[in-house]
Amino acid sequence: MTLKLEDKKAIVAAVKDAADSAFSAVVADYRGLTVSQITTLRNQAREHNVYLRVVRNTLARRALEGTNFELLNDSLVGPTLIGMSMSENDMGAAARLFKDFAKDNAKLELKSGVFDGKLFTGNELDVLAKLPNREQALTTLVSLLQAPVSKFGRLMTALKEKNEEQAA
Repeated sequence: MTLKLEDKKAIVAAVKDAADSAFSAVVADYRGLTVSQITTLRNQAREHNVYLRVVRNTLARRALEGTNFELLNDSLVGPTLIGMSMSENDMGAAARLFKDFAKDNAKLELKSGVFDGKLFTGNELDVLAKLPNREQALTTLVSLLQAPVSKFGRLMTALKEKNEEQAA
């Protein structure tokens, strides 16, 4: 399908706007997926606040110029599906979405991803996919802060019981 110059400029502007406010990005090869599978992926992306777009590689390269995701340019080969995590509360959402979707749909081939200026390829995307969301990070922090306090409380209780046994 041929695109007019205005359409190409609009696509580049939309992807660039998304890239400017995104926290991480993942690129995948969607060759072999059916329309209904891609529609399912798009619906899941909306639910997880992930910007998802099928983009021509030349347009994607232009859109990513000057952004944190310029490292993805070498991965822009073949049919390209770009996912960008837009939520500050869940920076690994795009990688997690693609990884989970690829478990059930083997035809989705993950190429690479970028987070915090670092390029992750193939199997390294697990690191990006396992980034905790805000709630998980806060839960972990609270449990780490609570552990010493609860251990101290158990110690004090044990000392109290020992002193009571010795007094009796």
